[in-house]
Amino acid sequence: MTQQLNIGILGAGRVGTAVGRQAVRAGHTVRIATGKPAEDIKLLTEVIVPGAQAVNKEDLRGSDIIVLAVPLHKYRSIDTSVLQGHPVIDTMNYWAPVDGVMEEFETGSSTSEVINEFLGDVELVKTLNHIGYGDLEVDSHPAGDPQRRALAVASDHEDAKQLVAAFVDTLGYDAVDAGPLAAGKTFENGTEIFNGRHSAEQMRALLDQCQNVLAEV
Repeated sequence: MTQQLNIGILGAGRVGTAVGRQAVRAGHTVRIATGKPAEDIKLLTEVIVPGAQAVNKEDLRGSDIIVLAVPLHKYRSIDTSVLQGHPVIDTMNYWAPVDGVMEEFETGSSTSEVINEFLGDVELVKTLNHIGYGDLEVDSHPAGDPQRRALAVASDHEDAKQLVAAFVDTLGYDAVDAGPLAAGKTFENGTEIFNGRHSAEQMRALLDQCQNVLAEV
């Protein structure tokens, strides 16, 4: 039997609500918060994510996993205090035409490394950033299905990475270990992994290719 998790989602936009709906379908307890009081997003949550609960951001504390689903250019507005000590999924992507040029993301490092430094004492895991919010709900398949799609998972925290990988599996996707958080660069905006749809075998091959290229740089 799949372990039921308490999933907190910070952000009620298209990504956050899509993850929320898929998590509810998988049997998890889902709580959604924004920077607004819970009452302000209660109706939206009931209509857009049936089965999830709207809460104040402080009530995300104690979640097994917190999904960070806000526009990247707003990351400095995040109340990091509610995230401390938790496994946190970074779903955010940097795209200068939308976010504006942000110098901290122009260094060549993984965007998640920058985010990790800002967030503080969290166990950051990068995944769910390289699948469209619309695809997330329609492209899932049971384990073992030949059509099942793979998603890469990167983190410096092995326990958190394994927990998030198990969560990704319940959403209907094969989780492929990409390595440390820095490896998140290999599936960011503009990469072959980001732009395509891949099986677990294809994903592993692409990650190996990317690691070999990075090793030569």
